[in-house]
Amino acid sequence: MVKPWYKQFWPWFLIILPLTVVVWTVITVIVFANNSVSLVTEDYYKKGKGINIDLSKINVGKELALGATIYSDGNSIVVELDKGKLEHYPALNVMFAHRTLPDRDFSRLLTSDANGNYRFTLEQELQGPWFVELTPHNSEWLIQGRVTFPSSSPTKLTD
Repeated sequence: MVKPWYKQFWPWFLIILPLTVVVWTVITVIVFANNSVSLVTEDYYKKGKGINIDLSKINVGKELALGATIYSDGNSIVVELDKGKLEHYPALNVMFAHRTLPDRDFSRLLTSDANGNYRFTLEQELQGPWFVELTPHNSEWLIQGRVTFPSSSPTKLTD
């Protein structure tokens, strides 16, 4: 006596193969939709025009003989500013941009101590490569550079 089809091995084996492909495709689409990485900016034209403005601000920083180093001390970030031709240590807007995860970007407005050190504390230690921009409150000059955290030795930012 022959068994009905639903009690045999081969029909179920042939049904399971495409079914697993469909399930894994749905899982893959859900994972990629929830963890997208935006490597290309939407307003690339405006960003390109902004590069020229940034270059002029970098040149102003060079003319003023400005320099800066940055390092981490546990959860604290320390920025040391060489004020060059400036009369005093200005308030700095320090912007941290992650290389591939824009939702992790942040900025802080910092004031210095008497030695030109700017310090702030984060909830958790920074990890990995970051792009750092230093600008005064009036944005007339710019110092920027790449830093890999944690970094106990000071990293010079290019001016």
